Amino acid sequence: MNLIENDRMCNTFTLKNEDVLSFVKETEDRTKIKTVEMAKLDVNKPLIDMNEQEKMIYYFLNCYRGKEDSKIKVMIESDGVVQMLEKRVETISDDGWKKIIEDFQKLHENEERMERQLELEEIQRLKEEIRKTREETRKIQEETRKIQEETRKKQEEARKLQEANKHVADVNRQIEQMNQVMKLGIKAMLTNGMSLEYVSKLLSKSESEIMELVK
Repeated sequence: MNLIENDRMCNTFTLKNEDVLSFVKETEDRTKIKTVEMAKLDVNKPLIDMNEQEKMIYYFLNCYRGKEDSKIKVMIESDGVVQMLEKRVETISDDGWKKIIEDFQKLHENEERMERQLELEEIQRLKEEIRKTREETRKIQEETRKIQEETRKKQEEARKLQEANKHVADVNRQIEQMNQVMKLGIKAMLTNGMSLEYVSKLLSKSESEIMELVK
């Protein structure tokens, strides 16, 4: 697991504020933090292509192998600093190397365990977000269904109202037609000499109603 999100294995940090203003002068800074991320080393990289930092890190990771490692062998034979380090390494017992390797393996296992834990937590968080999204979607779908049902009811009511208005219009038209027929009939009867009183009795309407019809 990388601590620093860049490709550099070695990083140096100093105290600065939010505006990148140094707390003290660079030359006076005694609180620098240096990090070395060995996991960033490409162990398969040819030795000739490694810089000095990469060579040192490779050495510290693999010096317990001694000259059995071809790269370590070349470094021991050609690098004076590594030759000095190798003399110190030779003083470490097999049990000491075993302890160093076990500690390194435990550190690596702890890092992997932390990564897995973070991955599991991230998966759990994503699952919870998916659950909430599904629940919100279900609520939206339910609200949409209710709105669609209300819309359907209103459309049905509007259709019934249109049909009722059409029926009323048809009845009014029929009444108007009947009134026109009655009006023509009354005029015909009066023209043929029938008295208003007789027509009134015949149609069971008052004389004023008869006169209103024939206007």
